[in-house]
Amino acid sequence: MDDFTSLSRTIERVVGIRTSQYKEDYIKRRVLSRMRISGKETFKDYHHLLISDDAEKESLKNALTINVTEFFRDPEVFKAVSQKVLPEIIGKQKKIRIWCAGCATGEEAYSYAILVREYMRMNPVDVRIYATDIDSAVLGKAREGTYDIKSLKNLTEQQIRRYFTLREDGRYELKPMVKEDVRFSNHDLTSGIPAARFLDLVSCRNVTIYFNENQKRDLAALFYEALSHDGYYVMGKTEYLLRESEAHFTPVDSIQKIYRKTPI
Repeated sequence: MDDFTSLSRTIERVVGIRTSQYKEDYIKRRVLSRMRISGKETFKDYHHLLISDDAEKESLKNALTINVTEFFRDPEVFKAVSQKVLPEIIGKQKKIRIWCAGCATGEEAYSYAILVREYMRMNPVDVRIYATDIDSAVLGKAREGTYDIKSLKNLTEQQIRRYFTLREDGRYELKPMVKEDVRFSNHDLTSGIPAARFLDLVSCRNVTIYFNENQKRDLAALFYEALSHDGYYVMGKTEYLLRESEAHFTPVDSIQKIYRKTPI
């Protein structure tokens, strides 16, 4: 067994991340970055550090699960959801259930909450958003719901006033009515268990780019089972369905990577 393979097994055991489900190059890049920061020149040396240093375990976990996000990232995707998805869902029922998988610090999950509220401002619906991530630290930040102004750049001034409170420290905190729509929880997408079932929409964007082909196939199957009979799946714009998964989803907007579950 080579040094990197041995290190990968230790990462799975002590950090709790299934490295075998990610692309090897991605894991190596993140590990090499931590090695440079910690001053370790070989995988073997870094392996010893990881075993003995709890702080490094947490730092590596953060490096492997890092996410860059903002409210309404890729605004055209949310515009398409508002125009093509919400009318179909809310036209048939007065409730909507969404799973935001790999939610990081919460911006995307709260974006969906705001989107639904904007769509139905004069006629409220029952909204439940399940937001999950493997990283407990980012979930804590998500629950706090406080952000810098740069994260709000895709919101209008009116939306900021409507849904946020400006704090004394210059940061913006979501109002309770938005926070109440979102339920955050720790969840590993490689577990094979959905965060909820009978969902109207699953949004998992810019997450599967780090997964290998087998895991992409398994995730598509997981989301298919979690959705209601005509639910929707939103992917990241650089992501794609594998050929064996294409039969399970029908494109709604192929450019924005929005699909609808195909009953089989």
